[in-house]
Amino acid sequence: MFRWGILSTAKIGREHVIPQLQDSENGVVTAIASRDHARARALADRFGVPLAFSSYEELLASPEVDGIYIPLPTSQHIEWSIKAAQAGKHVLCEKPISLKAGEIAPLIAARDASNVLVSEAFMVTYHPQWHKVRALIAEGAIGRLRHVQGAFSYFNTDPDNMRNNAELGGGGLPDIGVYPTVATRFSTGREPLRVQATVEMDPDFGTDRYASVKADFGEFEMSFYCSTQMAARQLMVFHGEDGFIEVTAPFNSGDYGHPTVRLESRGHDQATTFRFGGVRQYRLEAEAFVRKVQGGDDEVFTLEQSVLNQKFIDAVYRAAEHDGWETV
Repeated sequence: MFRWGILSTAKIGREHVIPQLQDSENGVVTAIASRDHARARALADRFGVPLAFSSYEELLASPEVDGIYIPLPTSQHIEWSIKAAQAGKHVLCEKPISLKAGEIAPLIAARDASNVLVSEAFMVTYHPQWHKVRALIAEGAIGRLRHVQGAFSYFNTDPDNMRNNAELGGGGLPDIGVYPTVATRFSTGREPLRVQATVEMDPDFGTDRYASVKADFGEFEMSFYCSTQMAARQLMVFHGEDGFIEVTAPFNSGDYGHPTVRLESRGHDQATTFRFGGVRQYRLEAEAFVRKVQGGDDEVFTLEQSVLNQKFIDAVYRAAEHDGWETV
């Protein structure tokens, strides 16, 4: 069994990832670290984890850990991913792995030097609904793809939440804007050439609270908006000449409804709905990661893919500073 160590007691780990790591068929959590030992011990006891450490360094040094899951604040992702790789540990790091595409190069170097697997935790790329979308587009189910539309929003004005803290890497684009971008790239196999954007900053938090983006992919266009201060919504639509694909609950199934993929014909005279009940995407992500570590041929999200997705987000910020197109 692959032995996981968890770097911090963050909410996403507590509520989503750790339970699914524990239920995975090829891995188990053996250690949890927090700068507050009592918190590490309490979370370890909650999930039956044997080891609790009062520092991240202690966990990285443990021979009882094969790989690290990192749900730290975004601003710390690169630093601790590099340290974990240098310690010889495989790394699954929460998204976004970086706030700038150029910051990922040192992590790639550390990965290669230590011969470990390092992957950004885009769980959506392991969900079967997105593999279905990719397959439908590839087989020409909607004909020529002309436009992709996306939306991701929630309402959060808690000043103590890291998503509203600029120093910790908060903001809508880093937190949720990365999902429409990665889902479009994953489903189509295409990269954006240029973007236009409007970004609205929160005057108190200094984080982006709303972004509206138009992207030119050459063969098709994409538009999406994301916001941390709007009513909760998730949607992705892939519109072609012969039909369209609508994805409900595309990123957080359960919280935003039941995950489905609906294929509609051009004349609305035929429709097929694919349902994906009971899918545990964090478990699928972890199991694929472990199989890859063990020499399997599973498709995992690479750091090279991380660079491309972050270049997209970087270009959005640049485009928001002026009218017109910005090259990605």
